[in-house]
Amino acid sequence: MRVLYFHQHFSTPSGSVGIRSYEMARRLVVRGHQVTMVCGSYGGGETGIAQPFIKGLRRGAVGGIDIIEFDLAYSNSDGFVKRASTFVKFALRSIGLVFSEKYDLVFATTTPLTAGIPGIFARWLRRKPFVFEVRDLWPELPKAMGVINNPLVLGAMSFLEWASYRSAHRCIGLSPGIVEGIASRGVPKTRIELVPNGCDLSIFAAEPTPWRPEGVQPDDMMAVFAGTHGMANGLDAVLDAAVELNARNRSDIKLVLVGQGKLKAKLVERARNEGLENVIFHEPVSKKRLAGLMASTDVGLQILANVSAFYYGTSPNKFFDYIAAGVPVLNNYPGWLADMLKEHACGFAVEPDSPKAFADALEQAADDRARLVQMGQNARQLAENEFDRTKLSNRFVDWLEGAVK
Repeated sequence: MRVLYFHQHFSTPSGSVGIRSYEMARRLVVRGHQVTMVCGSYGGGETGIAQPFIKGLRRGAVGGIDIIEFDLAYSNSDGFVKRASTFVKFALRSIGLVFSEKYDLVFATTTPLTAGIPGIFARWLRRKPFVFEVRDLWPELPKAMGVINNPLVLGAMSFLEWASYRSAHRCIGLSPGIVEGIASRGVPKTRIELVPNGCDLSIFAAEPTPWRPEGVQPDDMMAVFAGTHGMANGLDAVLDAAVELNARNRSDIKLVLVGQGKLKAKLVERARNEGLENVIFHEPVSKKRLAGLMASTDVGLQILANVSAFYYGTSPNKFFDYIAAGVPVLNNYPGWLADMLKEHACGFAVEPDSPKAFADALEQAADDRARLVQMGQNARQLAENEFDRTKLSNRFVDWLEGAVK
């Protein structure tokens, strides 16, 4: 079958962001299907094509995937109005492809929620099968965070969410809470499949060259956060823990924050003003480079703001990268990931908004390296048994093939 795949923030492994869509598209190709990926230009992402844009668009092929990239630059550092404008422009241009491209099925993945718009048009105006993948619940998350308060905007987003779910022949949720959220809008559970983010086992099992950022000594206990520095991430919690560790004179524990985002400058400024030399900031790195960093990491930091909507309604890439690399995880909010850490003894689930509990866990990790090694082995075992990307991507392709049949 020919799949028209919409993901505004698509990237190959050469970029420094998640590669779920790349891996899913590659599995479709391996299984004999043709894929046309439609995306924008995402900060930190790499589509793999470099020819000039012509009339705001360029085409190419990478790894057997045909790519259509719009000249619509986007960054997590953009303000709300600019981000919303980019989302709408992408959706409008995507509608044009719905009527001009040849395909058997439309697949669209969030974020943003506007990704569902071309699928709605394909379903009702071209009578094509439509599968909608939900990575975050909108508008529930931005509303819970207080990012969007305008009732008209929230109402429009709620309608678009409902229309996308009800237009789709099938839906995919990336976490148990997302599946429940889709079902709560009237979609039968028989039309919803749970396909969480997966672990790229081959990337993290390739024996990469270990490295540590400048400022981290070989015998330091290094805890790493690798992801976006935005409002949702709540990274002030890491700096709060750093303050607590300084008060305990634990200069042997280093906290490394890798990535970019809207709040990075403020975090850097705070660390500098408070003399937090135990916090090291680093630019984003590619998956291959990340594998080398993970090879010398002692603890992976899975950090989010303490918002109840996050507890069961997210499926963060970084968590799966950590366990794929055999790295124990420190998680600072309740939910399905915290439950897994406890059940499989592969990390630390600490209470939210508690610098003391956060610092206690880091001290435990630093003072019992043998236990840390065992936790890492348990993490890798969990990755292999339940989150192998190859197994999950085959489930993904089966679900899409069923929509056409």
